[in-house]
Amino acid sequence: MKKLLAMLLMLMLLVCGTVGAMAEEEKDISEYTVVMIVKQSDSWFDDMEVGVNQLAADTGLNCYVLFPESGDAALQISLMEDLISQGVDAICVVPNDPEALIPTITKAREAGIVVVSHEAPGIADSVDLDVEAFVNEEFGRLMGEAVAQAAGGEGQYAGFVGGLTMETHMVWYQAAVDYISENYPDMVCVSEEPYEDGNSIEGAYDKTAELIRAYPDIKVIFDCSAHGGGICQAIQDRNLQDSIKVVSLALPSMSATYLKDGSMVHGQAWRPADAGYAACYAAYLLASGQGVETGTDLLAPGYESVTVEGTIAYGNAPLIFSADNIDDYNF
Repeated sequence: MKKLLAMLLMLMLLVCGTVGAMAEEEKDISEYTVVMIVKQSDSWFDDMEVGVNQLAADTGLNCYVLFPESGDAALQISLMEDLISQGVDAICVVPNDPEALIPTITKAREAGIVVVSHEAPGIADSVDLDVEAFVNEEFGRLMGEAVAQAAGGEGQYAGFVGGLTMETHMVWYQAAVDYISENYPDMVCVSEEPYEDGNSIEGAYDKTAELIRAYPDIKVIFDCSAHGGGICQAIQDRNLQDSIKVVSLALPSMSATYLKDGSMVHGQAWRPADAGYAACYAAYLLASGQGVETGTDLLAPGYESVTVEGTIAYGNAPLIFSADNIDDYNF
């Protein structure tokens, strides 16, 4: 009798396990919640929200964006803590200070929440996946070549980042400076580290005013945040647009005027909407057990066949803007 009861119990456990597995497999995409935490509220991340909302409309995934009140890592941590308590399926984050977020990321993953980062390859070992639009060093070298061309291969130049803790900005900056140093020995970077614009037009404007006073012979200023328009405006207000040129990470809606009048000679970026779409879809694939590997299609332009190295998924999505093509873009 005991053997019979034991056999029945084992059978019940097997049946329950099978039913549970089937239920998991049959879970609809609309039952998953993926939340993207961006750096701050500005035009760049407004466009990222467009992509996340489009993913929700296209697939039925319950995904949305949270905006911290400012570019403060503590605010991102607070939002993550709230999402952990809610038990969402996945959190996507574009960190202001990647290292500062690691303890909270670890807490989320220990709670069974998938974490996907963007613009944070340096903490890829701490997340389930980091989604990048391209190899960041290549993007930086592209910017460095544009700076050299704008300077005619000689003279003084300087670079800006949003903040010294912003990993990708620093990688682009260093790759650009290294490229120029290796290939254009007659060019001189006027500072040992980049200037910070605080991810704002006003910050870029004010820092440019300081820079021009300190280095009146400077020929090119490049910005690794999308606020090169502030640099252009500071230059124009001083009637120096013929002698100082700007190369910048650029959002067409913020930079078209300056590209057309020639003060910004080169803009480059990737589409924030596409990055948001790809990152959130990758988070869903991971949360649903489908996974992301080399060749996976994340359904966004430039991410149709990602290359996965370790826990980083690289797309191929750089965009180059000039006066000739800027009207082709509407974000």
